[in-house]
Amino acid sequence: MPVPDRESISSYWDAAADTFDDEADHGLRDLGVRAAWAGRLRSWMPRPPSDVLDLGCGTGSLTLLLAEQGHRPVGLDLSPRMAETARRKLASAGFAVTVLVGDASDPPAAGASFDVVLARHLMWTLPAPERALRTWMSLLRPHGRLVLIEGNWRSSDDGPPYVAGAHALPWLGGVSAGPLLDVLRPYAASVRVEPLTDPVLWGKTIHDERYAVIARR
Repeated sequence: MPVPDRESISSYWDAAADTFDDEADHGLRDLGVRAAWAGRLRSWMPRPPSDVLDLGCGTGSLTLLLAEQGHRPVGLDLSPRMAETARRKLASAGFAVTVLVGDASDPPAAGASFDVVLARHLMWTLPAPERALRTWMSLLRPHGRLVLIEGNWRSSDDGPPYVAGAHALPWLGGVSAGPLLDVLRPYAASVRVEPLTDPVLWGKTIHDERYAVIARR
């Protein structure tokens, strides 16, 4: 079964880059939304400074919060325009943060290791999410943690089309916490789930499943 190719996915997100931050939980322009995400990140991260790989960083809003909290983030996104927007956002705030262009499923971080690997709403875009999760766990230092901000917000046949071949994505539309935990448990010393139902996080009331998973190596 054909799956989306990297070029089409990259082009999709390149086209979305200019308006991506219009969503309250993307741009974090509302001070209340921004503070809510800053508080959650602070609760999930080790004490700063920690080395954090922010996968699928988009325009770098969470990357910036991490830098502001004293961490050493590295951003990664498949979309060159998203990555460039993130670089500008971080630089304008006075932070010299590396933002790479690459595939989150196979991060260009050979030989590197991190205290935290972070990904937000990324699993649904991956053709092989289980393999990606194994890779991400392998990038963690001893006692490091994988932080996944995820949800199950629509079925694969609802809403606008993604890209050609998207119907083959295993978790298109998101994934519930149960199946995600089933994949992670063999690779983690501990795993916990934290519901993310507070409307302040999203700038609106939500009616679907949203949560964070924190898996420790």
